[in-house]
Amino acid sequence: MKTVAVIGTQWGDEGKGKIVDMLAADADVVVRYQGGNNAAHTLVVDGKKFVLRLVPAGALHPGKACVIGNGLVVNPIALLEEISDLKRSGHLADDALFKISYDAHMVMPYHIAIDRAREQRLGKRAIGTTGFGIGPTYEDKMARVGLRFEDLLDFKFFSEKLRRNVAEKNAYLKAILKAKPVKADEILDAMKKARRRLMPYLCDTGAYVSDAIDAGRKVLFEGAHGTMLDIDHGTYPYVTSSNCVASAVFGGTGIGPGNLDAVLGISKGYTTRVGAGPFPSEFTGYLADSLREEGDEFGSATGRPRRIGWFDAVLARYVARVNGMWALALTKLDVLTGIDPLKIVVGYQIKGKHYDRIPPSHRMLINAKPIFEEMPGWHESPASARSLAELPAKVRNYVDRIAELVGVPIAMIGVGKEREATIVVRNPFAD
Repeated sequence: MKTVAVIGTQWGDEGKGKIVDMLAADADVVVRYQGGNNAAHTLVVDGKKFVLRLVPAGALHPGKACVIGNGLVVNPIALLEEISDLKRSGHLADDALFKISYDAHMVMPYHIAIDRAREQRLGKRAIGTTGFGIGPTYEDKMARVGLRFEDLLDFKFFSEKLRRNVAEKNAYLKAILKAKPVKADEILDAMKKARRRLMPYLCDTGAYVSDAIDAGRKVLFEGAHGTMLDIDHGTYPYVTSSNCVASAVFGGTGIGPGNLDAVLGISKGYTTRVGAGPFPSEFTGYLADSLREEGDEFGSATGRPRRIGWFDAVLARYVARVNGMWALALTKLDVLTGIDPLKIVVGYQIKGKHYDRIPPSHRMLINAKPIFEEMPGWHESPASARSLAELPAKVRNYVDRIAELVGVPIAMIGVGKEREATIVVRNPFAD
């Protein structure tokens, strides 16, 4: 296979970064196609931790082209800081291999101010956003007043457009949100400096990626967030502001349908989510606290503690359907060591009615009572396993049962944080 998309099958934080980092070793081009710096991929390479928020994971491999597609909303200052950090670590050395779409939208300080003021105003009804300005930026994109990287070509035009936006946003911040306004001159000063560094990266990324596919190069599409945070297919309104499903690859990069060979879904051996919203498999108490600490379940971008739940096969089947998943990669099996028994959600009970698939209204999930299947846990850590044969029998049984319930084969099994702590059953780029 030549073109592969990696998507999250839960509410994000599934370990996509590690899998993308592994697959990037075989890819020629790695492309981000949606989201912003509200999502982050945490990678451990040679014992060193990297947190990538905007730059594709291919940056940690020499000679890989890294592309930021038109579907992203990008905080330009945050991006430049991330680039600088990577360069100090000896990565992203060749500027010719880093591309930013002219059509990607920019996150401005007024977007961040609006995002945070809205959440504060909502109080207990808050969505639980990161406060990074992602939603308001996508709003401006749809309202056709957003600032795109192409606007930097003519800084006078950019300045006029930004001042108009600042005047409108400040009126909203002051009159409605009762929040502090932003200063246009400060934004322009920062962007004038940033512009010089950003311009060399600008590219017609749609044409670049299409040419790479036509030339037979291996292209990896790197998703952010998870399917259950998708603006259309997730647990609305407790979702992000973009499409996270595999079909977003086409709109978010400018390549045509039919150019995607495989979709690899990533899932933990359990479930987590950050922020508010329904979570049928959630459990709390000492066990949840212990698993959170053992699994380091704190947001990579925000540090917020994640909510903890059992593996939800009902949710996973839904995600497999909407993404047309080729296979599943299971991560963090080592974290479950010592938990006995383990539970898997195999159905929901909602107001006396049984559901073996996601109900037609996501609001119904608020009242969903999970129906569990129990399996024996394991006390022998799988962390040292590097093949299916080396997996403890009870771990293998758990993995096989998940594959059966979800209806897709298992391609990879994560048993630790490091790159090498992954059992590769099937590599999509090798098929």
